[in-house]
Amino acid sequence: MTGARAGSWSDDLYGAALTTGRGRLFLRVTNGRLLRMDIDRWCARADACDLAVLRRCDGPVLDIGCGAGRLVEALSRRGQRVLGIDVCSAAVVSTLQRGGPARRVSVFDALPGEGLWGTALLLDGNIGIGGDPTALLGRTRQVVRPGGLLLVETADTDADARYRVRIDDGLGNRGALFPWAVVGRRALHGHAVARGWRVTECWTTSRGRHFSALTAQT
Repeated sequence: MTGARAGSWSDDLYGAALTTGRGRLFLRVTNGRLLRMDIDRWCARADACDLAVLRRCDGPVLDIGCGAGRLVEALSRRGQRVLGIDVCSAAVVSTLQRGGPARRVSVFDALPGEGLWGTALLLDGNIGIGGDPTALLGRTRQVVRPGGLLLVETADTDADARYRVRIDDGLGNRGALFPWAVVGRRALHGHAVARGWRVTECWTTSRGRHFSALTAQT
């Protein structure tokens, strides 16, 4: 996961967790609600569920909010052209150490290969980046080529919520506030159609993870 723009939040807690490969962190909403961050899974190798998603990738792949780099690593091992982007410096370092290419940049900034990527990834809740799913879907539509693919992981509810959150370790240590969103499948599909995407597939895994495949309309 990643914040909306480089410098918009402190990555001390998150960066430390990625560096060690473990940690118990949450996103604390301003109303007190805690959203768990699955650090251990994000820092592990890609699992069977991840690999099933990655098999759908076509052409060069842009992993938006690459985190520790497990997806970039898996795609690189398959010989697929891929780039991970993240605003957290520790995420970029971790991805590079796994042997995959990565850059410290926000999806909302100028990106290499804009309009040419075959597939973009918004997994692990990264549809929440920037706190505005409609804007993010519009931006990713600019990044992929006509007919390109966007693979999105959504919440397990019909949520369509905008929050101000901060990283929290549950021990009194907290980062700076930044915008975030939580989006379920139904809401995603509504936002997607409005931004030039067509829903082509959706599925739920045995572990309760929810995914949608969107195709850029030409």
